[in-house]
Amino acid sequence: MAKNWSRILRSWMTNKMELPQDVMMDLPRITMIGQIHIYIENHRGLLTFSDREVRLLLKQGQLLIKGQSFVIKTILPEEILLEGKIDEVIYLNEKE
Repeated sequence: MAKNWSRILRSWMTNKMELPQDVMMDLPRITMIGQIHIYIENHRGLLTFSDREVRLLLKQGQLLIKGQSFVIKTILPEEILLEGKIDEVIYLNEKE
């Protein structure tokens, strides 16, 4: 019950204070440039990395990126810049 009130309060504050939803709701911000660059902010850590797949932990669930020739250009505690040919970006719920 407290989780629902917390979510409602954050949503209300976001709307009233005109704050970005990704900041208030603790959501990832994903910026893609074509199929060659993807920049993800507000993730919780790198779970797996290969030249064909990257999996990031989010506050709720995971983000799976599939493609080819992946190279990590920048990695910080809550940000990552990935380069390569991006074929899919998939959000995985906690239950999956």
